Amino acid sequence: MPSVNPPVDATKTSAWTKLQRHYDELAERGISLKRWFAEDPARVDRLSYDVNDLHFDLSKNLVDDETIKLLCDLAREVGVEERRAAMFSGEHINTTEDRAVLHTALRRPASDAGKLIVDGQDTVADVHEVLDRMYAFAERVRSGEWVGVTGRKIETVVSIGIGGSDLGPVMIYEALKPYADAGISVRYVSNIDPNDMAEKVKGLDPETTLVVIVSKTFTTLETMTNAREARTWLLDGLVAQGAIDGSDESVADAVKKHFVAVSTNLELVAEFGIDPENAFGFWNWVGGRYSVDAAVGLSLIIAYGPKTFSDLLSGFHDIDTYFCDTPLEKNVVALMGLINVWYVNFFKAESHAVLPYNQYMHRFPAYLQQLTMESNGKSTRWDGTPVTTETGEIFWGEAGTNGQHAFYQLIHQGTRLIPADFIAFVNTANPTRDGEQDVHELFLGNFLAQTKALAFGKTADEVRAEGTAEWMVPARCFTGNRPDHVDIWHGAQRARARRAHRAVRAHHLC
Repeated sequence: MPSVNPPVDATKTSAWTKLQRHYDELAERGISLKRWFAEDPARVDRLSYDVNDLHFDLSKNLVDDETIKLLCDLAREVGVEERRAAMFSGEHINTTEDRAVLHTALRRPASDAGKLIVDGQDTVADVHEVLDRMYAFAERVRSGEWVGVTGRKIETVVSIGIGGSDLGPVMIYEALKPYADAGISVRYVSNIDPNDMAEKVKGLDPETTLVVIVSKTFTTLETMTNAREARTWLLDGLVAQGAIDGSDESVADAVKKHFVAVSTNLELVAEFGIDPENAFGFWNWVGGRYSVDAAVGLSLIIAYGPKTFSDLLSGFHDIDTYFCDTPLEKNVVALMGLINVWYVNFFKAESHAVLPYNQYMHRFPAYLQQLTMESNGKSTRWDGTPVTTETGEIFWGEAGTNGQHAFYQLIHQGTRLIPADFIAFVNTANPTRDGEQDVHELFLGNFLAQTKALAFGKTADEVRAEGTAEWMVPARCFTGNRPDHVDIWHGAQRARARRAHRAVRAHHLC
């Protein structure tokens, strides 16, 4: 292992000691979000943050101003700011593999070429060289210039990968479905279970199918097994349809026209039968779970086009810049992470619910599971010594309102503290009405009501006032003080966004 500075033991810092004392004092006084809101009318404004079109409201967390201050003190004492700078500059902070961690370079603009040279490599220039190749290839597929072996336009992409080569693309593909504009759909295969492949190719025409094999090394067991299965399915189908005669020459031609690769192992790519010119690589400083904005996102570019994918990268870059340039006390990206440290280590929370109130975001919890639990799923620190704090939470969740009829009872009334992220969109891609009722506003009403109920609970007197029989009152009470983040994307319609923000405040205060 390369020589590295040892990490600071967080539990030995002055800030940690003060945080423990602060936690004990809060527990002794009694934590009451209802009281805190009543005593502090400015709490929502002070604990709300805006980043471009994103609005973050952290006011319903079990924190006060002193908590925020001490958490930021802790971050500084353990060197978070220095580690952040080291990551963005390309230092080899991945000590187990002696590599840089530079997924942020994947979304830097082309104008940054020459500004981030790492191990002799102009990372930004290299990224945009691959992006340009992917954009050109995707446009050929989207326009119909690229055709299958019988000259027919591609209608379906089957993307084969696993882990970071699948979770990110699937999540974004589902999230951006309203933006599909080329008449090309994507199906994703990850599981080595033959049922996955069988269901994903069911009903597809081999003549109009393009297969993208996503494996950096081209050796991943699940991916390559599925790739060979897909090749057999496609070739057998083409033979059965009379599209090819099954000769070696016709088979080779079909593979070249119906298979492309996301890989850096060009030798194995060629062995498979794919033209290395149709292989798109990425670098060892890109971790798989962060790779969706690299060549792993090829299927997304085909489905949604270079402009939409470029906009996606620009949004990533905006958050990167915000995270780098904003002081910790005002930095909602840092604060959300620090508040999780607060819950896990002091409240002993073990899990974290992610609750997107948007059906298109239904795969977001699964994506975050890898992003957070693989990153934080370690029992050693970067110098190989054992951890001294709790590591990460168990991330899980479901799209609302489905979750309300499944597991919300445990979050509201169970004995476990389960912090939650509520995510909503002010505007919907599919506005509709049920008579006079705007269905999306009804949906957002559920979103707001759940966050309010978790935070403020319901007392026995409030339950009685609803006319509940006395014998049932205890079962309908809930304590409140269940923390949540409220994250809202308001998009371009500012008037509706302002109404939504007023509704948030009203639900906090009423």
